[in-house]
Amino acid sequence: MSLAYPQIAREIVDRIEATQEEPIRAAADVFADAIAAGGLVHLFGAGHSRMGVEEIFPRIGSIVGYHPIVELSLSYYTNVVGTMGLAQALFLERQDGFGELLLSQYTFGPHDAAMVISSTGINNVPVEVALGLKSRGLPVVALTSVAHSSGVDSRHPSGKHLYEVADVVVDNCTPPGDAAVHVEGCDYPVGPTSTIGTVVAAHSINALLAEGLVARGVKPVVLGSPHFSDETSARKNLAEYYAAHRERTRGV
Repeated sequence: MSLAYPQIAREIVDRIEATQEEPIRAAADVFADAIAAGGLVHLFGAGHSRMGVEEIFPRIGSIVGYHPIVELSLSYYTNVVGTMGLAQALFLERQDGFGELLLSQYTFGPHDAAMVISSTGINNVPVEVALGLKSRGLPVVALTSVAHSSGVDSRHPSGKHLYEVADVVVDNCTPPGDAAVHVEGCDYPVGPTSTIGTVVAAHSINALLAEGLVARGVKPVVLGSPHFSDETSARKNLAEYYAAHRERTRGV
């Protein structure tokens, strides 16, 4: 009997390739315009969607121009119980006003853009962050599960889901409920899929972003792998990467 999870993962990747090229290209164009103009692409994700932010930047192969916004109170819950536990993170993500409070801590520029990652796309904070970024004039890309989000009510007071707020919607093509392997004897499925779908979509955007920057006459500053024997080149690349990010994010 073949392994169940790899087959499900392949199906998700195939769906992204077959159905998401247009929004992925649109997102890459938005980001290339922003970075080429000297702006930033702000990234936000709460809960496990934080992993999508970390995969995009900073990461081997990642491009300077991204600015991650990760709030630990919404994403550092591996204690599960007690201090910084899962209950607190789940509670906070459903609180009105918290997303706007987070945004108030940053300065956004006239050429900036943003991507909000939330597979469910229904909780108060990610929807509020997307609305807040749009109200500040930023084009917003959503990376979400349309199948899940469209099948449940939004928790935001507006009643809107993330995919209804964003200017560009990239579907991670994962099923409602995220986990997808059904095991007899288990009350709920195992094998969550949203991280795979999110990462495939995000890195597809990033590859096209690199092409778009080159086409606009801007050489991307990319983090190469520091895990080779050529330490001199690695140190030079890291210094360039750090300096470019520091310069671009000055004043944020």
